[in-house]
Amino acid sequence: MSTILIVEDNEKNMKLARDILQHKGHVTLEAKTGEQGVRLAILHQPDLILMDILLPGIDGIAALGQIREQPALDATPVIAISASVMPDAQHHIVNSGFDAFLTKPVSLKPFLEVVDRLLTEGRSK
Repeated sequence: MSTILIVEDNEKNMKLARDILQHKGHVTLEAKTGEQGVRLAILHQPDLILMDILLPGIDGIAALGQIREQPALDATPVIAISASVMPDAQHHIVNSGFDAFLTKPVSLKPFLEVVDRLLTEGRSK
């Protein structure tokens, strides 16, 4: 059983991710802002983080930077989730240090495949 932090300001997207992950047996933590996400990540040291990019307060890229500054979280996989499908925006997000990128709305099978792969890779490190 893994603990996954979901950082998402849209309640419908939060519910979808939470329901999928809990159905698969994961424990979920939830944050609605980048600042809350960073605080919860430091406090709970989750096995994986799902990070929306456009958030109130600091955005997902800035939150990732603060998370990566924490030695205990440096190797924690972080998946960027964004509705932005513009190639330039995707390129910028991927090059910001995220371990994977998923577009919204999430598709169930690719979503679970990325989550499972990153959790497995994280345990083998």
